[in-house]
Amino acid sequence: MLVVLLVFQVIEQANTMLNRMEHRGACGCDDETGDGAGVMTGIPYELYERFAKEASVTLPPLGEFAVGMFFVNEKDRVEEAMHRFAKYAEECEMRVLFWRKADVNNSQIGVVAASAEPVTVQVFVVSSEKEGDFKNMKFVCKVFFLRKYASHKFETDEIAYICSLSPNTVVYKGMFTSRQLWDYFEDLQSPDFKTHFAIVHNRFSTNTFPSWSRAHPQRMMAHNGEINTLRGNVNYARARQALMESTRFGERLKQLFPIIESGMSDSGCFDNLLEFLCYCSTRSLPEVVISMIPEAWQADEAMPEHKRCFYKWAASLLEPWDGPALVVFSDGRYIGAILDRNGLRPARYYSTTDGMIYMSSEVGVVDLPDVVGVKAKCRLKPGRLLIVDTQAGELLNDEQLKQDIASRYPIFEWVREGVSDTAYLWLIIT
Repeated sequence: MLVVLLVFQVIEQANTMLNRMEHRGACGCDDETGDGAGVMTGIPYELYERFAKEASVTLPPLGEFAVGMFFVNEKDRVEEAMHRFAKYAEECEMRVLFWRKADVNNSQIGVVAASAEPVTVQVFVVSSEKEGDFKNMKFVCKVFFLRKYASHKFETDEIAYICSLSPNTVVYKGMFTSRQLWDYFEDLQSPDFKTHFAIVHNRFSTNTFPSWSRAHPQRMMAHNGEINTLRGNVNYARARQALMESTRFGERLKQLFPIIESGMSDSGCFDNLLEFLCYCSTRSLPEVVISMIPEAWQADEAMPEHKRCFYKWAASLLEPWDGPALVVFSDGRYIGAILDRNGLRPARYYSTTDGMIYMSSEVGVVDLPDVVGVKAKCRLKPGRLLIVDTQAGELLNDEQLKQDIASRYPIFEWVREGVSDTAYLWLIIT
């Protein structure tokens, strides 16, 4: 189940939407252990500024620090995990500003969930160097490098799992039913928790066993469905590591391998590659998404040539991640959804006169006041994007966005010079 909401005070409505989709999730044998529920939001600065003051720390302006949510799997190793992460941060030219233990209420979670319950801690980190212009991607990429580097280090003994580490987004999640998430995390109940978007998800685990870390949202996306090309996608990602180069990380790129981390669900694997391509290259989030989940372009004679050439070029670099799958994604600036080319997952969206956009697997997840009208409503079509640029405050047009992406490159020349379809390759081989 997926729900997306765009508005500047959304947290209560996000809770309502999640609760109304309770029937789309699953629970364990004790009824109170959910397969997983979670929410991704922007950074609630006012709330975190209060936490910083309580820790006698001055919180830098928004965008100049990153927030991390950690699951520490053993209660007696919290200090060890914190010490190790601080060391990893120093190795990545970052430093820890302060830690806090998340305020939680575990009285309602099930027996199975409680038996595996981690300690949730929150870390605030800043650069140990003077970054200058925080509007560029340098700081964001440094934060990603730290997250990936630390995750690989933690994998050796599974002491901790990093739910999110970002200057722009934060993820609260766990092994909950939909109605337990807000009760568990007291942060979500605070009137100071203000955000410009929210993605909520209630999990029905199919291909993997439920766990705290596998709950959605992941670090950049949430997913309804399954990836049925997973084995090939993961193998090809591993095979291409030897050929990869990055102007952003240079020789340090090898420290981020493997791209796909161990123990991931199909959603986790997708999230790993999405995150990697966004921060290790100069490609935008929308471009990476349409490369991973393309339209059915091969036999569509009505498709504009620029778009066909882009998909042909992208297919030479990356295999499509086919579902059926509905994927919602965000990096804090862009928030969007895409349905894979099979089109077998429900998704409807509404744009309202008060400047809000709702997208959900079902209708009826939120009540609109009588004074609010619906400007537009539609279902999400196969291979198409629903995407908002929150900086510009604009709902982007799918066709125009894809044309803009394709026009960034000399696609026609590249296709003529080096990208061939399999039929042409077969002629060369024979």
